[in-house]
Amino acid sequence: MNLTAAGLTAQLISFVLLISGVGFVVGPWMKRQPLAMALSVPLWVLAFRYVALQIFSGQRSGFAVSDPLASEIAWGDVAATILAVVGLWLLHYRSPAARIIVWLLVIESVADLVNATVGGIRENALETAQGVTWLILNMYAEFVGGCRPDGLATRRAAR
Repeated sequence: MNLTAAGLTAQLISFVLLISGVGFVVGPWMKRQPLAMALSVPLWVLAFRYVALQIFSGQRSGFAVSDPLASEIAWGDVAATILAVVGLWLLHYRSPAARIIVWLLVIESVADLVNATVGGIRENALETAQGVTWLILNMYAEFVGGCRPDGLATRRAAR
């Protein structure tokens, strides 16, 4: 199996597992929690998006993405980390500004995901991802993408 096929297979499995976990375990638990606690769960996951800084090490190990795309990916994820941590602090202190920060994080995350996906497709990123870069690209990124608080907040608000 080539790297692209393996990556796509891993992404599909990751999405199925994530959807199953959220649907059967995490989602029902979150529905029973106050909104601030429910939003804290995905925000803690998103707080670790700075792992994308590993892309610079990946480039040195053969991950063939351009410097501009690597920078966009890395700094987009660092921005999301900052927003997630600020959101967690604001939720902890029950600040009304938390809602604004969480929605900014949602918007930033969607824009970052679209940019990274388009850039990755354009530069055939799946063909050269190896080692830790492969794991981040094909497993962790799907997990993080599924932990955006927008869908969770919308479902909770509808109750």
